[in-house]
Amino acid sequence: QVQLVESGGGSVQAGGSLRLSCAASGRSFNGYVMGWFRQAPGRERDIVAAISWSAGTTFYADSVKGRFTISRDNAKNTVYLQMNSLKPEDTAVYSCATGPLLSSSLSARYDYWGHGTQVTVSS
Repeated sequence: QVQLVESGGGSVQAGGSLRLSCAASGRSFNGYVMGWFRQAPGRERDIVAAISWSAGTTFYADSVKGRFTISRDNAKNTVYLQMNSLKPEDTAVYSCATGPLLSSSLSARYDYWGHGTQVTVSS
């Protein structure tokens, strides 16, 4: 049974930093992609960043490029999202998800989801 557990959310002022962690367990993740998503109140869930477990290939949404960094520690089955220069518009519930890689562009079928962690950025 796959489990994803996020941690590291919280409240921070604009310009600050937070690091989110997603600990994964329950299977081998070779050939899988880990993605971070966020959903603000009244808005659709959007992908923020993704990384392939095996090759470490990354993807970033335009809105976070240059500010957020996704990384993984395969030995710990943990993926991180380092968020710098945070803005009020980054406020959302952040969730990690994983599933099999579908293409070289890091598209994936996200079969497994964590419960999410709140990130609040005040101005």
